[in-house]
Amino acid sequence: MNTRNFLKALALGAVLATGAGTALAQSYPARPVRMIVPFPPGSATDLAARVVGQQLSTALGQAFVIDNRPGAEGTIAAMEVVRAQPDGYTLLFSSNSAIASNVALVKNMQYDPLKDFTPISGIAETMLALMVKADHPAKNVSDLVNYIKARPGKVSAGYGSSSSQISIAVLNKLGHTETMSVPYKGIPLAINDTLGGTVDYTFADLGNAMAQVKGGRMRALGITSARRSPLVDWAPIADTLPGFNITAWFAVVGPNKMPKDVVAKLDGAIAQALARPEVKEKLAGIGMQPMHLTPEELKPFMASEVVNWQHLAREANIEPQ
Repeated sequence: MNTRNFLKALALGAVLATGAGTALAQSYPARPVRMIVPFPPGSATDLAARVVGQQLSTALGQAFVIDNRPGAEGTIAAMEVVRAQPDGYTLLFSSNSAIASNVALVKNMQYDPLKDFTPISGIAETMLALMVKADHPAKNVSDLVNYIKARPGKVSAGYGSSSSQISIAVLNKLGHTETMSVPYKGIPLAINDTLGGTVDYTFADLGNAMAQVKGGRMRALGITSARRSPLVDWAPIADTLPGFNITAWFAVVGPNKMPKDVVAKLDGAIAQALARPEVKEKLAGIGMQPMHLTPEELKPFMASEVVNWQHLAREANIEPQ
């Protein structure tokens, strides 16, 4: 083949490839899409995934099926997505746990969130609340710190996510306290055992915390972000323990090397959904504020959050397990 014919062949191949990609995006999704969630039903991640999944189903004309795969700090769900075909039919809807925090918390990680995922959309941000039973003697953060110090080695705290695990460790560091941390496969389970008295306190995502306080079953002693939230009137823990600042976020990613046109179609539908007043209202009801990030914005954000959570873990003296 001479040079001219070779160049023509290359050009034709590029046109065909572009056409194939466009056709794929136009036909996508042609069947139900599985959206894997690394936490159990009722968790903040699950609730957000159901809000977004419903919007995607309506916009794209196919069911977005929520598949809860809790356990191992989200690595079980993450690995299922990493191993999936990058065709857009298996997605991960996760908090920062599986997408960023696990780098600091999980020893011998089987995946690299910055290399093994295709960033699709940033969804929302939230914070956690320091929670005790409604009849607990602690009425504020100072009370709880004193309560723990008066019972050395006898106070326990439950966690069901990386954010809640690190929140407990940071409370111990800044409050100069020692508590036994008890892991759960999701924050709802940690809440149940806090209510049952198995553990003394927990850090719950804002949505679950709001529901428990409204129901009169638990008391919120403070929130983990340094700034106040427009959704609740609870003071930041940092007002009592300066330097306390932990926020959580949610995003959708897929297996590495997903078609760009499919990614753009998903992100476009998500962006439109997050702009709707009724969706903002639903997210506010579960303690979240929209934080849309495009694929191009989400990638560096994920990288910066990996560094952020490594810093938080080091500061809290947490070793990968």
